Amino acid sequence: MPSFDIVSKVDGQALDNAINVVRKEITNRYDFKNSHVVIDLNKKEFKLNVEVEDDMKLRQLIDVLISRAHKQGIAPEAFDYSKDAIQSGKVLKKEIIVKNGLKQDDAKKIVKLIKDSGLKVQAQINDDIVRVTGKKIDDLQEVIQLCRSGNLEIPLQYENMRN
Repeated sequence: MPSFDIVSKVDGQALDNAINVVRKEITNRYDFKNSHVVIDLNKKEFKLNVEVEDDMKLRQLIDVLISRAHKQGIAPEAFDYSKDAIQSGKVLKKEIIVKNGLKQDDAKKIVKLIKDSGLKVQAQINDDIVRVTGKKIDDLQEVIQLCRSGNLEIPLQYENMRN
């Protein structure tokens, strides 16, 4: 019976490469000359700690981060900017969380979307993946298209397509 897995992963090496490219670009940009900018990546917890001088530089840094991460194959939805920036003395500190793995409620949204579509497939949650099985590969490909157009606001990858 054909099946595939729906996952949400961020490659640690690609993230590290994107952060290094951002650091290099920021040091070369004229609008960041002689300004305090710190970008620190916690690889175990998938968190970015950013320190800049003001809100304008923070927005510019986030724009550069999104564009460079996208070039490395990391979806812009993988970054969670919901935490507010904290003013600490003369610097503005912000913690950016990188979403890695499907949370239980996101997996439930995906399963509900698949079941509501009426396709003849089964979807089940296994830890941080959703396994979809069906009788025809065409049905599985329709599920992939459904998830891509479903506005789930989480980066999804589709792997282990088996016949």
